[in-house]
Amino acid sequence: MTAFEQVDQMARGGSIALLALWSWILIRDHWRDVPARLAVAMNAAICSYLLVTAGWYGERNIVGLAFALGAGATPGLFWLFAKAWFNDEKQVAPISALLVGLSVVNTLVVQLTFPTGGIANTISAVLFRVSMLGFAAAALWEVWRSREGDLVERRRRIRPLLVCVVAIYVIVIAIVEMGTSRGLPSGSLQQVVASGSLFGVFGFCAVLLRMRQADMFGAAEVSGTPAKPPPNPGDDPLSTRLLQFMADHLPHRDETLSIAKLAALLGEQEYRLRRTINRQLGHRNFAAFLNGYRLAEVKAALADPAQKDVPIITIALDAGFGSLGPFNRAFREAEGMTPSEFRARAAG
Repeated sequence: MTAFEQVDQMARGGSIALLALWSWILIRDHWRDVPARLAVAMNAAICSYLLVTAGWYGERNIVGLAFALGAGATPGLFWLFAKAWFNDEKQVAPISALLVGLSVVNTLVVQLTFPTGGIANTISAVLFRVSMLGFAAAALWEVWRSREGDLVERRRRIRPLLVCVVAIYVIVIAIVEMGTSRGLPSGSLQQVVASGSLFGVFGFCAVLLRMRQADMFGAAEVSGTPAKPPPNPGDDPLSTRLLQFMADHLPHRDETLSIAKLAALLGEQEYRLRRTINRQLGHRNFAAFLNGYRLAEVKAALADPAQKDVPIITIALDAGFGSLGPFNRAFREAEGMTPSEFRARAAG
């Protein structure tokens, strides 16, 4: 074993130990949070990838197949984790879980057809690389589209660096493996790329382990409820003024309202408004802050006998929701039922 191989094996062992440590902390302190569960699953998949690329399983066996399936699930689980953590999601959408499940099934086809090759192996191998790139691109999109509404400052600062580095590395791995399958780069290049992922793992763990526990997942937000005044309103005049402004002017009805626009309406600096909504009012996401007001208005309208003939979509749009889909998801998450069921129950 060369010196490079010895260092590589030690680094892989250290990476697996770091991932195990972080997973234990998540299990101990945050197991009820969906992003934490996804992080643990993602960590297990990364460990599988580190073992598979180490070449410890020269002969085909059930253990090696299990690690290969775990490694194949890494991009999909990373996408689910990024989606759930950065958007503070409370559950995984069935269609998202199905997509990741299909990618694992495709990995199984790749593994089972690898010795003989053939059309099935070729097609599944192409789909494998495409899914890697697709999940990486989807994770980047999740980071980009929700960055402005993130009220957790530390998470907001690290999200571009953290996700971009990991997602770009997934793309590099996919390109290298695609080239390897065509005989372009040598096996040593593939090993170097795989070994280089260790630096990503170390950086990934270092960034997340140094975050405060409150910044990781925080306390659960109460969906569908407008923000409540802080315990001591006098300690933060901005929070009192913000709540009064929301009650008097109903800015949540503007579907294009952003935190920058709200700060301008209040005549305040954006960073101060972010800090107030996060630390004083307990919200981690600006969309959740607005949806509290929007859903409260919708529920009041649905329970109002005078508005029993007003279409639900009209009520939702008037309250500030941009379309029916996001409204229905937010309403079901907050109330555990559809708007139609809520209206029927309110009517008695």
